[in-house]
Amino acid sequence: MNEDNSPIGELVHLYVDGAFGRRELIERVLKITGSMAAAMVALSGYEEMNAQSTPVPPGLRVAENDPDIEARDVTFAGEGSSMFGYFVIPKRARVERQPGVLVIHENRGLVEHIRDVTRRVAKAGYAALGVDLLSRQGGTAQFTDPTQLAAAYNRTNPIDRRADVISSLDFLKRQDNFVIHDRIGVVGFCAGGGVTWDLIVNVPEIAAAAPFYGTPVPSTAEDIAKISTPVLAVYAETDRALTRNMQLTAGLMSTANKTYGLHVYEGVGHAFHNDTGAAYNATAAADAWARTMAHFDKWLRRPR
Repeated sequence: MNEDNSPIGELVHLYVDGAFGRRELIERVLKITGSMAAAMVALSGYEEMNAQSTPVPPGLRVAENDPDIEARDVTFAGEGSSMFGYFVIPKRARVERQPGVLVIHENRGLVEHIRDVTRRVAKAGYAALGVDLLSRQGGTAQFTDPTQLAAAYNRTNPIDRRADVISSLDFLKRQDNFVIHDRIGVVGFCAGGGVTWDLIVNVPEIAAAAPFYGTPVPSTAEDIAKISTPVLAVYAETDRALTRNMQLTAGLMSTANKTYGLHVYEGVGHAFHNDTGAAYNATAAADAWARTMAHFDKWLRRPR
């Protein structure tokens, strides 16, 4: 998706991410433009408006009361404030400790979709923590409108986000009844993909990472040199700007002999994995998820 910080561009981004449907998007743009004709002209410039969401397969989402998992909201110490999160374990973790995975949200906070993704990670056998990067502002639950959530995220900054993810990592490592403390990976989506890149540049102990269509933070050979984490980068063909930047980063990773994989899905756009949004593509999402879990299985469950 192009970097468009205009009011309409931000609304389109929220629409693609599943914050609201097409009708509500048009109504919100109408309030900006003042006429339906002007609203339609403004929206016609966004190729994301042509996205056709595919049906969500039955059984994809994981209920909070799924018999294979245990889920609860948690509060723990952060650097600048208390941190909020959503901690989900597979029930087998009560018998034998499992690797852990941090789940980092898009630019709207720890919304229900990301909580569901966190449950999916646990269903796959990992102790998962969904991180709330709006914690310093009272947490995602304090905001009732998607534009408020996006505005709150825009008030965060990279240094604080990194500190908050590190606090979340520390919390997960301390759950030593359930979690193998040195087998922790991270998956992030959109803005969370960018946070994932930043984390592995600055925290070498992350054992595996899977950024989904996030801004690739490491843009220099010096940044790349700091990465020791095996990376699976998941991007979309029509998400032009981000995918082009990722290809540049991939070149640097290859030159530096880093362990990484890059998979670009043909014919899909930004947020194709988000099953609540307009760009959702069930086939690409299922394949990307299978590759991500295989990546975690390889690096988080390797022989000690």
